[in-house]
Amino acid sequence: MPLLNEISFPSDLRKLQKNQLPQVCDELRDFIIEAVALNPGHLGSSLGVVDLTVALHYVFNTPYDKIIWDVGHQAYPHKILTGRKERFYSNRKYGGISGFPKMSESEYDAFGTGHSSTSVSATLGMAVASALQGETDRQHIAVIGDGALTGGMSFEALNHAGVERSNILVIVNDNGIAIDKNVGGLSKYFTQITSSHTYNRLRNHIWNLLGGNSEYHQKSKNYVRRFFAAIKALLFRRSNLFESIGFRYFGPIDGHDVKSLVKTLSDLKDIDGPKVLHIITKKGKGLAQAENDPTLYHAPGMFDSETGEINTTSSSEQTPPRFQDVFGLTLVELAEKNPKIVGVTPAMPTGCSMTFLMERFPNRAFDVGIAEQHAVTFSAGLAVQGLVPFCNIYSSFMQRALDQVMHDVALQNLPVIFCLDRAGLVGEDGATHHGVFDLAQFRCIPNMIIASPLNEVDLRNLMFTAQYTKQPFVIRYPRGKGVTVDWKKNMQTVEIGKGVCLKQGEKTAIVSIGAIGQNALKAAEILENLGQKISVYDMRFLAPLDETLLHEIFKTHERVITLEDGVIEGGLGSAVMEFAVKHNYNIPIQRLGVPRCFVEQGTIEELQAECGFDVDSICKQIR
Repeated sequence: MPLLNEISFPSDLRKLQKNQLPQVCDELRDFIIEAVALNPGHLGSSLGVVDLTVALHYVFNTPYDKIIWDVGHQAYPHKILTGRKERFYSNRKYGGISGFPKMSESEYDAFGTGHSSTSVSATLGMAVASALQGETDRQHIAVIGDGALTGGMSFEALNHAGVERSNILVIVNDNGIAIDKNVGGLSKYFTQITSSHTYNRLRNHIWNLLGGNSEYHQKSKNYVRRFFAAIKALLFRRSNLFESIGFRYFGPIDGHDVKSLVKTLSDLKDIDGPKVLHIITKKGKGLAQAENDPTLYHAPGMFDSETGEINTTSSSEQTPPRFQDVFGLTLVELAEKNPKIVGVTPAMPTGCSMTFLMERFPNRAFDVGIAEQHAVTFSAGLAVQGLVPFCNIYSSFMQRALDQVMHDVALQNLPVIFCLDRAGLVGEDGATHHGVFDLAQFRCIPNMIIASPLNEVDLRNLMFTAQYTKQPFVIRYPRGKGVTVDWKKNMQTVEIGKGVCLKQGEKTAIVSIGAIGQNALKAAEILENLGQKISVYDMRFLAPLDETLLHEIFKTHERVITLEDGVIEGGLGSAVMEFAVKHNYNIPIQRLGVPRCFVEQGTIEELQAECGFDVDSICKQIR
């Protein structure tokens, strides 16, 4: 008899017998596989935490007890068990539920987690608040996985939690991988703990000798207890990172044994203070292909739920490449000629195509883990010593390193090249991942060159130019396919701060920056067929701004429309308006772009229409 159909909320789950939980896990995995096969999303991570999710909601009194998921893309089973099963078909769709935990969506989503490494800080804050308000029975659990412990903020929070002595449980979901394979010393450390049978046997033996959680252990002061306590301190302070900073460490245990998880979590509820439970899981558990290739099946797109095969569309026609692949292949091309070029990425080598450089020059490509701040300052150090670092960070993730960009790079005027992937609206990932704030954020920082290519050829030329520029250089470009089939041309230098006229018209001029200029060109073509000629200009650089070109535009047109795929306030539109005021130009200026708000999920086309700068909206504004 199916069980998942009878579960709408965790209260329904808790009515079941413990021996029924494995069946719930099986059905939940099948549900996720079938749903994500037809409506693409994050697959592997959510499959890996099914058993843990069931155990957590079975043992703890959610939503009173707080569970914070980090990183948020592992929360699909949580969403399905907390009142959103019937709406899960709308996951990541326009007007549907978010692909990440979202406080305004459900009382069970204790904290919004779209970026990684935030859970321990938030959980500790909630635990301290609960204690101050007398809610001593409330449990606070952080589930941190997919490499999120490589983020420095996690260590800051752990360090604080160890001395705060608050009643929190940190569950380390150790699957050995983020999107790509985990890197760094911490990953090796977990491997050593996992494989150290001697350590775990000693730990458990001594703990039992000390009486475990018994009254004897808590109150006895005899010499035997003191002797063993001294041994414990000697062993553990040198052997376990967590215990050395004040946490009780438990594990590692099998993260796919739901009955064992229920027992362990039930026991841990009665232990006060900060605790770590280390579980071992397999990303993609339950789908063979996802288990064997977790990077590909992190977010595989549409696939066959029965066979696991990813759907591909074959075409004999040549299509434009992804901007990401153009970046990766061009970086290799440049590195072959310039031995000073190196690549840096914070845990996104596959997504940004840094893998091409890693394969060609493994000693000149660095995946630093989920650590954007470190990636920026590490790049600054490389630049100080004369290397040419191309630091590739997703636009929305770069928000986490603005201080390092300002203080460690721009203030010292170091020639770090920042390639901001996923700039502009990115679609179904929603508010936490749209790269719409970068232009406004960077424009106010001195010494920064800020550029955005119209197409793939422009991207190559900007990368070629940036390697010879002796100051910070930002190149932002969108996610996905470009527009140019014949993109692999000889690269040439771009004049810094120089824009271009793409189409000469009459009374109205559209001034754009970046790939969104393609919308302006399409709108101009439509309007020309209707008998209305408009001009289209690609500024290419936000800083320095091409004031010579702007003078020409304002002197020869009666109306100016600015177009950008970033927030209107502070970006290109603001720069053009400031220019007009400074030079006393008194003609209408209309700004098109993202309003000052957080845009939710949807297709690029849906979101551009909502923001009012899709092709149809541009045409309506001009007619």
